[in-house]
Amino acid sequence: MISKRHFVLTEEIINKNPNISTYSSPSLEISQQILAAEVPKLAMEAASKAIQEWGQPKSQITHLIFSAGSGMEMPGADHRLTKLLGRPSVKRVMMYFQGCYAGGTILRMAKDIAESNAGARVLVIISDITLPTFRAPNEHNIPSLISKAIMGDGAAAMIRGADPNVLKERPLFQIVSATEKIIPDSVGAIKGHMHEAGHGIHLTRDVPKLIANNIDKCLAEALSPRSINDWNSFFWIVHPLGNAILDQIEIKLGLKRINF
Repeated sequence: MISKRHFVLTEEIINKNPNISTYSSPSLEISQQILAAEVPKLAMEAASKAIQEWGQPKSQITHLIFSAGSGMEMPGADHRLTKLLGRPSVKRVMMYFQGCYAGGTILRMAKDIAESNAGARVLVIISDITLPTFRAPNEHNIPSLISKAIMGDGAAAMIRGADPNVLKERPLFQIVSATEKIIPDSVGAIKGHMHEAGHGIHLTRDVPKLIANNIDKCLAEALSPRSINDWNSFFWIVHPLGNAILDQIEIKLGLKRINF
């Protein structure tokens, strides 16, 4: 898996488009114009390195699953990427504006496709640029600052398949199981809306508590194929979304600190 970090918004862009940095001024159109080019370009950088690490020619890619948090258009970023890759016949799935949820979802989709289609090789990409959420702070909407403080621009890519040819491919890990669970009473905890001023992302103060109170059930379901119930007995990572969530999970599960 290859990740690529980048920062699209520059001082030059802000100076040319002052509405971008004003709290409620319309800036969606200029943001979309920039993102239409930058989202697939950033994705291409990550995809090229993932393909190189994989060790096989890009002509072997059969499917493309692309997630982007912004830059919605038709044809989408997936279409532009296929042209950059030179793979016009690849089977495509495009997902926009689904935030952190999209990362796990596209991996689950890739697992299902790879295991249901013999010989399939799925290029999975997520490319997120936070330009549409960038604006000046406002004292009446302090929660909107949280997403800006913990998120940034970046892209990640991997090739997903089943039954790898170890003589030609370099498999790194296996996705054993994939589950999905909607946490009770979590509606509205994380919300995203599109406005003339750009994208609005809102996280309530209950998010860390909601995740911590349900993390053990989610882990038990996800790891049921391996019958694991001692959360200190193996190495694992949870999508952080800030220290408050990590601290709550550590307390809830009784995790022990490890010194490296």
